[in-house]
Amino acid sequence: MEKDKRLAGADFMRALACLMVLAHHLVLRMDFGKVPDALSLPFHLARFGNYGVTVFFILSGFLLSRPFWLALDRGLPPPSLKIYAMRRAARILPGFWVALTIGFLLSFLVYDFALDGELLGRYVAGLLLMSQWHWRTFFPVQGDGPLWSIPFETTCYVLLPIGFLLLFKPRLRFRQAVSARILWLGVIALALLGQWLIVGYFQTDSIGRGWEYGFQGGAKEWMPRYNPIGFFAIFAIGAWAAGIQTMLPARRSLFHDAIAAIALTVAASQLYLSIGGTWEGYGWLGIPYRFPVFPLAMGAALCTLPQSAFLGRLLDNSLSRYVAIVSFGVYIWQDIVLTLMKQLAPWSFGAGSDDMLAGWAWSSLVAILIVFVIATISYIFLERPVMRWARTREQAAYRTIHA
Repeated sequence: MEKDKRLAGADFMRALACLMVLAHHLVLRMDFGKVPDALSLPFHLARFGNYGVTVFFILSGFLLSRPFWLALDRGLPPPSLKIYAMRRAARILPGFWVALTIGFLLSFLVYDFALDGELLGRYVAGLLLMSQWHWRTFFPVQGDGPLWSIPFETTCYVLLPIGFLLLFKPRLRFRQAVSARILWLGVIALALLGQWLIVGYFQTDSIGRGWEYGFQGGAKEWMPRYNPIGFFAIFAIGAWAAGIQTMLPARRSLFHDAIAAIALTVAASQLYLSIGGTWEGYGWLGIPYRFPVFPLAMGAALCTLPQSAFLGRLLDNSLSRYVAIVSFGVYIWQDIVLTLMKQLAPWSFGAGSDDMLAGWAWSSLVAILIVFVIATISYIFLERPVMRWARTREQAAYRTIHA
């Protein structure tokens, strides 16, 4: 299993997260009051596609922590933090910075927001990956809302190796693998303690709070429940899932298929149970997206899909792999496309139409096509070349470290 370049189920999970978030933003553009009763349930489930953000965090924690767990179990030094940082920067920063800049330009050129110190400060905070710490900068630009989560995730990239420092201490080397996984629960507990402190002591005031006041008002409503430490708890569950997965026997079995299927079913049930509640699905300590049941279920699926006999390979089909490859581009460009469509063609997504559902469906199909074309171009001409360049630098750094 460890020799495989692909972990069964990982592409499916990335594609699922991507499509969930896209579905979420599409249904936001429709009038739920005009949805026929027969179609109400699927549209309400799609509304909770924002839970796909949790899937992204779980998957990132899972994949990025595996090299640390494997090195720990084999008695090797921790992976090179220089190479770790280079890989993360190459994967995230080029697309993020370009989309951020386009969103910034659209903010004042198209959406008529004043090009003042406030907007410029938000943009700079986003460029520096520091927008996650205050409601004023939470959404770094007006033209691309989903970018809020990228600085959140980069915070998790920093905290992950810090969390592993204790496990790699020489005095703990004699401990069994199970003990290390138990200790990692302490890392999750510390993140939850941080969430409790932040929610308890950093409440925002009520002035200008609420989505009726725009992005900053919405951010003020989300915070402090939305904060990088709470999201690291989600990310750390993904890392813990990787620790469990690396301990499992490499042999594939139908037992793992069954567990993965149950875990995915439990995760899906959380969307249904969210209907009628807050759109954010706040869970323990105000952490969004049905924490901890939804992330635990997704973590369990990631644990078992690599060792499944059929399900992992069935889900990782060619379509899943394509969507997974361009998923980052889909995530960072979708809101630019959807918001521009609404700005340039106010009648899009069925607005003002007698047949709202048909208008929404046609606009959604056009939007999906445009988003995937842009995401594919972004991957081929921006993301992949930078990753390949970084890989050559990584090899040079590896030779230097081991010279």
